[in-house]
Amino acid sequence: MNIITPEEVQQFRAETNGTVNKIHFNNAGASFPANIVLETIIDYLQEEAINGGYETEAKYTQQLANTYSNIARLLNAGTDEIVLVENASTAWGIAFNGITFGPGDEIITSELEYSTNVIGFLNAKKLHGVVIKLIPNDQYGDFDMAAFEKAISIKTKLIAITHIASTTGGMAPIIEIGKIALKHNILYLVDACQSVGQFPLDVKEIGCDMLSVTGRKYLRGPRGMGFLFVKNEVQDSLKVSYMDSFTADLVSTSEFKLRDDARRFELYEKSRALTLGLSKAVEYALAIGLDRIWQRIQYLAELLRHRLSIIKGVILHDHGSQKSGIITFTVDAVESLIIKDKLAEIGINVSVGNPASTMYFMSKHHLKSVVRASVHYYNTEQEITYLCKAICQITGDI
Repeated sequence: MNIITPEEVQQFRAETNGTVNKIHFNNAGASFPANIVLETIIDYLQEEAINGGYETEAKYTQQLANTYSNIARLLNAGTDEIVLVENASTAWGIAFNGITFGPGDEIITSELEYSTNVIGFLNAKKLHGVVIKLIPNDQYGDFDMAAFEKAISIKTKLIAITHIASTTGGMAPIIEIGKIALKHNILYLVDACQSVGQFPLDVKEIGCDMLSVTGRKYLRGPRGMGFLFVKNEVQDSLKVSYMDSFTADLVSTSEFKLRDDARRFELYEKSRALTLGLSKAVEYALAIGLDRIWQRIQYLAELLRHRLSIIKGVILHDHGSQKSGIITFTVDAVESLIIKDKLAEIGINVSVGNPASTMYFMSKHHLKSVVRASVHYYNTEQEITYLCKAICQITGDI
């Protein structure tokens, strides 16, 4: 098996300055970037400051163009199907708000859906009279495929699914859902905000029409950059909300023509430095191999879940047959924020998930908050041991 070796882990850590002084288990929030990503951004900004913004952009024309081809390789998509945006919420919003909804149109989603997306559903309900159909997880914590297929009707306009939720480690079966969406010829939008960079994704295998991503999480890219995949076949059916001279050509004083690729959904002005940083992060992940990254993350995640499960007072909240690198838990009689703050005092980064992030899931399980520890391939077994010992000390289970 082509696993990531201990020697490689040490190499990745040597190439990541953040690992020197911190134990970082907040990769689902923002991972530590590799040094080469940071250097790429800083070097470009320095050139821009010395030579001028447009002049520097002209020098890096090919490298900037390579960002699209690198992302296309990552997703097994066409370069003409990639849109560069500021973040995953922008990407998701461009796709969702590009759909023309009418009264009675149905949106099918799951209990793992992210808050921003739910706000979008509710706004569409308010503005257009759409119907939101929620498919709950079954008794095992898995997306209920039988209930899902039964929920589909002639009024179903969109299937919108978050692959990996913000506040639980479970994963939706996006490939199986895609087969059903294709069977019924229904638009399919996947939120892969927590997926890309930890899990190997193939948009052709998934069968999605649109897929939204951020760069700062498991891709280890810079904050302020994300991207959207829009399948060629659906680009003409989506509305373009914002336009500039990059989006369309002004052919006369009374006529314009949209681009013939996905970049019709993208505006011209964006950070070229962050674009190159994102591209370098994608290259870094591809060089390691997403299958190998996913294997390493699964190993570390299961190790951490096991270690946490034997600590008195710790309750795990990750459900389903397939779980990700996100581990969520609560501690009896200790608030999640207190756990986070006490860990921060000794140099361990975790985060706290609140009900608003995944309201359907959190409400169903009566959770006020959870501690979220998210592992990446550069984390180590020793760091997991240190985290669990710290939690034992906090809980008194020593």
